[in-house]
Amino acid sequence: MPVAPQPVGRRERNKQQKLDRITAAASELFAEHGVEDVTTQQIADKADVGTGTLFLYARTKGELLLLVQNAHYAEALARGRAAAETVPDVLEAVTSIVQPIVECNRTQVDNGRTYLREMVFGDPTEPHHNEALSIVARTEEAIAAVLGRNGLFNAGDATTTARIVSAIMFLSMAASADPAFRVEDIVQDIRAQIRLLLPADARTS
Repeated sequence: MPVAPQPVGRRERNKQQKLDRITAAASELFAEHGVEDVTTQQIADKADVGTGTLFLYARTKGELLLLVQNAHYAEALARGRAAAETVPDVLEAVTSIVQPIVECNRTQVDNGRTYLREMVFGDPTEPHHNEALSIVARTEEAIAAVLGRNGLFNAGDATTTARIVSAIMFLSMAASADPAFRVEDIVQDIRAQIRLLLPADARTS
């Protein structure tokens, strides 16, 4: 007989409510002003918590940005994976995974670049940083699954090639500092590089 789930206690509900308020406040302020022009005090005030409480959930603005952006990137990856499942062509399917991630990164260019920097150079023991790396790993798994279709790559080569594709994508996003760069241009540049990694008979025009 299955065990009924235990109800969430008041303390845990309060913690989750504070986290939700902090996340919402940071998300709104970062989107409006950019991470560099927002203080932790402003976030605490908007979330109606003390700065001491804020630092229990994230010790720096970088960690707050990871907290906010991880959810957006995870959602973008989910949309990309769903789109890729409907696309039979391998190159176009991989591009379908890349597209929403690039769109997410370019929503606020400075925030996107800061997120990538925190993801690479942040504290590896920090849970929001670990979640960001987990999203990268899941992205590579999704790309590897596409590359392994119909025996195009064996499992080992698909995994290695997916890691290269991931590196291309994140480097291209990080290098596109000018807000004038369009999402479409960045995606097409990434697509052109991915194309060269594929066997000749798998490349579309």
